[in-house]
Amino acid sequence: MRIGTSVAEHTGADALSLLRDELQRAADDGFASAWMSNIFGLDALTALAVAGSQVPGIELGTAVVPTYPRHPAVLAQQALTAATAVGGRLTLGIGLSHKIVIDDMYGYSFDRPARHMSEYLSVLLPLLNGEPAAFEGETLRAGIGLSTPRPGRVPVLLAAMAPQMLRLAGQRTDGTVLWMTGPATVRDYVVPAITAAAQAAGRPSPRVVCILPVCVTDDADAARARATRALAIYGQLPSYRAMLDREGAQGPGDVTIAGDETAVAAQVSALKTAGVTDFVAADLDERGQHRTRDLLRSLIAQAAPA
Repeated sequence: MRIGTSVAEHTGADALSLLRDELQRAADDGFASAWMSNIFGLDALTALAVAGSQVPGIELGTAVVPTYPRHPAVLAQQALTAATAVGGRLTLGIGLSHKIVIDDMYGYSFDRPARHMSEYLSVLLPLLNGEPAAFEGETLRAGIGLSTPRPGRVPVLLAAMAPQMLRLAGQRTDGTVLWMTGPATVRDYVVPAITAAAQAAGRPSPRVVCILPVCVTDDADAARARATRALAIYGQLPSYRAMLDREGAQGPGDVTIAGDETAVAAQVSALKTAGVTDFVAADLDERGQHRTRDLLRSLIAQAAPA
């Protein structure tokens, strides 16, 4: 299991410089990957292209770019450009986002999300592979080719939690990227579903990228309480709520990895046993940051080949 880190949503005029410095620290610490969300701040692909081009040697991923506001041809062009900027180290994580964002904020219809994503992939994937896209669907259509440089294959991961989305991820993409999904749910639901879909489609074993908040601390209960408060929205959004319910978790604090060094190491190990291929640590807050980082560096060192 590879260990990666999420990066902060920096703001202000020096946001890209701060992101570059954070990526450099992650690379220096030996993290295999760094993942950036795409919400209401910096555009993740643009930011990673700019900052990531200055930091060699680490995979850069989006977790995740919402699909509805972007035609798949536009996203393919942007992703290929970003991949060119970072020398082919980009992994494109995409997702539906949520009704409250797509419908209420953007004004797009959030109807038929699984159909939308299936048709979206029918345009996005050929273009990323250097092929023209010719598609007539119920939710979108395209007849277009791109001349954007291709520094290599751009892997695509799908934020998948519902059964139909997990099937799509296994059948047609390189895997899934998860958030607010605990180890039991990964072990008993996500991994079996996506693996079966990949096998049925004759595809390689899928990546399962699991992002969770983590804090090394002597007061795990307090850390989990802070996570519950800080991440409360994720206990309310339907897709994440469904994953928390599967886990038997009341809120985000219950899937936060917290405890002393021994306890956190054991919880990370449990994710590997559950079938996670990439654990991505999201720092809960600054209180346990140094201890957390030290432990993660030691786990990376232990996993490195002799």
